Amino acid sequence: MPDLAIETSGLVKVFGDTRAVDGLDLAVPTGAVYGVLGPNGAGKTTAVRMLATLLRPDDGQATVFGHDVVREADTVRSRVSLTGQYASVDEEMTGAENLILLGRLLGHRKPAARERAAQLLEAFGLTEAAGRQVKTYSGGMRRRIDIAASILNTPDLLFLDEPTTGLDPRSRNQVWDIVRIVVAHGTTVLLTTQYLEEADRLASRIAVIDHGRLIAEGTPGELKSSVGAGAVHVRLRDPATRPDAERVLAETLDAAVYLEADPVALTARITGPIANNGREAVAAEQASRALARLAEAGIVVDDFSLGQPSLDEVFLALTDHPATEEAAA
Repeated sequence: MPDLAIETSGLVKVFGDTRAVDGLDLAVPTGAVYGVLGPNGAGKTTAVRMLATLLRPDDGQATVFGHDVVREADTVRSRVSLTGQYASVDEEMTGAENLILLGRLLGHRKPAARERAAQLLEAFGLTEAAGRQVKTYSGGMRRRIDIAASILNTPDLLFLDEPTTGLDPRSRNQVWDIVRIVVAHGTTVLLTTQYLEEADRLASRIAVIDHGRLIAEGTPGELKSSVGAGAVHVRLRDPATRPDAERVLAETLDAAVYLEADPVALTARITGPIANNGREAVAAEQASRALARLAEAGIVVDDFSLGQPSLDEVFLALTDHPATEEAAA
């Protein structure tokens, strides 16, 4: 098996006047979760559909385990599975009936299909719901049955296209646990998401894309280190003082200040030296000076913290807008 599960070069897909994917270059290693991070409309789903042979590229090349997605589409399909943003199972059938039917369609004899369905239902915590119609399932249960359907025959590569969209935190954690189990059994996972915490928790490497282009790639730690030594997080007592706090932080830290959705919260990156005896260190002196300047200006701070930049701040630094921003499709 090649060291790369996916390799693309100059991949392009155009819809009318829109270049949904615009010269995308990816190199996805085998045996781990590779995250593709970007806002709605960034081109994530279009890229996945080309890699899964559901769309034909307009330009560029893409291979999956060394097989060209256009010339060797059948071979690629035999090694991959795709779970999209919405459940693709039949809601009028029970969970068990869905898995048994798909097992039969994949060539299993009926006893083997029943056995495999029972194994997956138990593994995904759905045994008690096996006899219920899928339309009665919660959102988290639907995502679990959908992923179970995707791995009836264990694929070499599993595409998960925003698998936790719309799920509550508990259901999202359940899906994350399933992804870890799938990878532990040898499947490579390409995960597209606009949830930065999801990419941070699951992916060993992350590609950040915006407007169909790759704008950064690396481990979560490498991406965070690329935008500065740390991040100052401030919560004010009075939201009316936020404009003055923004000015003070920008002047003291010589850095852009991000206004959080919370009207009393601000974040600023520290871009000063981070090397200390060969190890990364946070520029605490700059953060202390910023806190003192806020106090001198009469701005009351209720909470102040200093830490490593988050992936939210990485995306903001790279694109000038947050990853959850709605973008035109």
